[in-house]
Amino acid sequence: MGRPLVYGADYSVYVRIVRLALEEKQVGYELVPVDVFAKDGLPAWYLERQPFGRIPAFEHDGFRLYETSAICRYIDEAFPGPALQPSEVRKRAVMNQLIALIDAYAYRAMVWDIYVETVSRPKEGLGIDQFKLDRALTIAATCLAELSRLKEESEWLLGDAITLADLYLAAVFGYFLRAPAAGPLLAKHSSLTSWWQRMSERNSYITTEPTT
Repeated sequence: MGRPLVYGADYSVYVRIVRLALEEKQVGYELVPVDVFAKDGLPAWYLERQPFGRIPAFEHDGFRLYETSAICRYIDEAFPGPALQPSEVRKRAVMNQLIALIDAYAYRAMVWDIYVETVSRPKEGLGIDQFKLDRALTIAATCLAELSRLKEESEWLLGDAITLADLYLAAVFGYFLRAPAAGPLLAKHSSLTSWWQRMSERNSYITTEPTT
């Protein structure tokens, strides 16, 4: 089989999730640069791969996919290596619930409304939307409490083996924990703090660190 192609930018949380999955499966791949913030916009050829203009898109031996959840599940099931989805039906359901939680609530609040507001915007000389930030801090606190409640008493979120849920959360935490307000929120949840220490030292996480 040929090397998979991942279309996107290394700064993207969702591109990183796909790359983390490939790294965990030890699958060689090529990252094809696509910048959604480019001054001239997205190239027309990319919209043929992802008609909604988001990243990532994916191709493997002529088979094309978009949407991170679909891509990651394909990677797990199409390639050899350690499974990234629990085999037990209820544990797999909790994994899907954790991913949905991160998608629906944590990503926006932690990355765009906390990291971007308090780190990226000040670097550009822009002000902080305090209402947006306050609302996001409340959502982030709820997310962390629920993640802590759902986490098993083990190394990873769902047991002794890493799953896609760990990869999703790691990519979000990569930005969230650069924000000054993040540390005190995370400090209230010792199990997540320990989880983060292990995850941030993992080779897949280090290898996919954004360069931009």
